Amino acid sequence: MRGEPADLDEEHLVRRVARGDRAAFEELYRRTSPWLTVRLRRRCSDDQVVAEVLQETYLAVWRAADAFAGSATGGSAVGWLWTIAARRLIDAFRRRAHHAQPPTAGVAEPIARAAEDEVLDRVVGDEVGDEVGDALRTLAPELRQVLQAMVLDGFSVRETSVLLGVPEGTVKTRARRARIAMREALS
Repeated sequence: MRGEPADLDEEHLVRRVARGDRAAFEELYRRTSPWLTVRLRRRCSDDQVVAEVLQETYLAVWRAADAFAGSATGGSAVGWLWTIAARRLIDAFRRRAHHAQPPTAGVAEPIARAAEDEVLDRVVGDEVGDEVGDALRTLAPELRQVLQAMVLDGFSVRETSVLLGVPEGTVKTRARRARIAMREALS
């Protein structure tokens, strides 16, 4: 792990952050905060909430970098960061739910394809033909959002409910409808 932080990959940066290396932390922040901000904004249109979650995420990274298991368990530093940020976003929604409705997801059309869409395309890519990808693309947006939250991000029904700002029953119904639609499209 020798060298300048700019020469290291994200996993090594996290390892150096765990040892208290401020330069490694700054480099990790410089590399990952723009991507993380965009991904959080796709889930929440309130810039104040996004800024708070970003700050809480990097504070948690600084404090708990030694808990990062890394590639030894099949994880990645970027995935670990997203997991922390997603949990912090859900916590922020829960805190605000006591005072008002949680901020809704942005409704503006994205300029570029979402990272989730690209990952889904890769996961169901050419290996299994394009049938699964075609089936996913034909899902209604609200069904696809539930699948992305529960399958890609690994959220529970309750967490998906908070994230999307809909009741848990609605999440369950949408997940069931998505499974049925996928089954019909693939049969």
